[in-house]
Order: sequence, then structure tokens, then C-alpha cells
Amino acid sequence: MSEINLPVVGILCDLEQVGPHPFHMSGNKYIQAVIQAANCVPILIPAIAGQTNFQQLLTLVDGVLLPGGYSMVDPLNYQAAAAPHETKLDIARDQTSFGLIKQAIECGVPILGICRGFQEMNVAFGGSLHQKLHEHEIYQEHRENKALSLADQYADCHKVTLTPSGQLSKIMDAQAINVNSLHTQGVDKLAGNLSVEAVSEDGLCEAFSVLNAKAFAMAVQWHPEWQVMDNNKSAKLFAAFGRACKVKQSAK
Repeated sequence: MSEINLPVVGILCDLEQVGPHPFHMSGNKYIQAVIQAANCVPILIPAIAGQTNFQQLLTLVDGVLLPGGYSMVDPLNYQAAAAPHETKLDIARDQTSFGLIKQAIECGVPILGICRGFQEMNVAFGGSLHQKLHEHEIYQEHRENKALSLADQYADCHKVTLTPSGQLSKIMDAQAINVNSLHTQGVDKLAGNLSVEAVSEDGLCEAFSVLNAKAFAMAVQWHPEWQVMDNNKSAKLFAAFGRACKVKQSAK
């Protein structure tokens, strides 16, 4: 029999066009990671921005997951030049995530950002992004090779060094870990209220936490949700998030 009264995690959706109709969608790998590794009940949060009462929404959940996605954060949100016309954007998700992030932090609701979610959190607090890391010679190739199988795309491909005595280092019980890499954008300027938790070999920020947050508030650039139960470090991250959600649930 399934355990009852588990914490509830809201997963932010992408707004995707399927045929003639828009759909609010989230990847199954994120949903399964919340169920299996965080031991929480997932629900989906539609990307409807101005039609959402974030304060009311956050009374219904015990945590928020900002997943990765195939779209890029619109650079106009951090006062950069407009994205090239071929760039896939998701304005509805941008607008929803920024309000959701700020309200979650203010209300002490645990939040975990992954890849696009990591980038959203940085921009929400005033940071900026490189639109195309591969155009900057100082950075190694962080994009996936789409000609490879999914298993190879999501395989660990570089090391990140964890901040000594940082929150992530304590969760992982490690000084460095190997991670996958499937992103085009990356942190340019880190927002002032974020603290670096991990850095890649080329100096790129790969994880951060929110300073003085009332609850778990962290984001990573890689994809720990991928086959999470087969990766001890990834499972530890989701378990820590789940424990924080349980604390929030108990405080209600």
C-alpha cells in the first residue's frame, strides 16, 4: 500500500505547441525523480503567469521544482540583445517562473532548479546569462551531441568542484563530482543573493544556493533527474529536497 500524506511538489510546465493546440507539459523524468528520489507527490503547475495567484498556489504545495526545458530564457529579461529569430523561447514559462521563484523564497517553500530552472533563478534575482556558451573560447563544450543515444547524451562528461563547507558539498558528502552537460546557455553574472555551490573545470558556475533563504533553495546546471536512482549523488540531492518539503509540510 502506498504511503499516505506525502509532501506535494509542484513542477513548473513548459508551454508547448502540439499540432494546432498549446499544451502545458513536463518531462516524465522529472516527475519520476520527485516520486522515487524525493518521496513526494508531483503535481504540474501550468505556465499561466498573470492568471496565477502565486501565494494561493504555494499554500497547496510543499516544494517547487523548476525543470529543464528545450527553450531558452528570453535575454530581454536580463537586458541583453534580443535572441536570434530561430531561438526557441517560452515567454509564458519565463513570466510564470520569475513570479513563482520570488514568492516561493519569500514564503519559505523549498525550491530546486535544474538546467533551465537554474538559469531562471539567476535571472529572477537580477543575474544574467551567456546566450551561447560555445561562442566563448574560455568555455568547454557544454551542449549535448544530439547524434548520440540518450544514454550517451546524459552520461557524465566533466567534473565540478563543490564549494568547501557549502550546502551541496554537505549533501553530496564530496569535494567534487562528475556530471552530465546538456545546456547552451550559462551564467554570465551571478545574482548578488546567490552563493556558488559548484564550479566546472572551465570556471563556469554550475550550482548555487539562495543566501538567507528560509528553506532549501538550490539550483544545478546539470540533470540529476536522469535515471536518478542509478546515481547516488543525484539521489542524495533529490532526497535532501524531499526532506525539506517534508519539513515544510509538517509546519502547516
